[in-house]
Amino acid sequence: SRGTAGRHKIRVESETAVDNGNGMSNVLRALGFEPSFVYEKFRSEWSDEQGHVVLDETPIGHVAEIEGPPRWIDRTAKQLGIARRRYITQSYAEMFAHWKRRTGSTARNLTFADVRASNLRTQR
Repeated sequence: SRGTAGRHKIRVESETAVDNGNGMSNVLRALGFEPSFVYEKFRSEWSDEQGHVVLDETPIGHVAEIEGPPRWIDRTAKQLGIARRRYITQSYAEMFAHWKRRTGSTARNLTFADVRASNLRTQR
């Protein structure tokens, strides 16, 4: 679900392991679903008993996610030197759309190949 956003974004995430990504894609396509947005990231994760911090390397920059109870998020962000005014509650699709407006990129998806190809076209 999209969740609610104040200073912190609150949403329920339902996740499950999939042994065969291509097979799952085929099942979804057979049910009539098509990808609406594709994104790539390389993720590093750290956690303690209360929450976890992830660092995602994306084609448009690095993004840190701090997930846990609101007080823990604020305390952890402060320890990492992240001011509350720098908190972002946007999804990757929203961040990508904002980046495209700001840069004039023609990339269709947030993939390393799409962004690289768009940058090459823009530089010509």
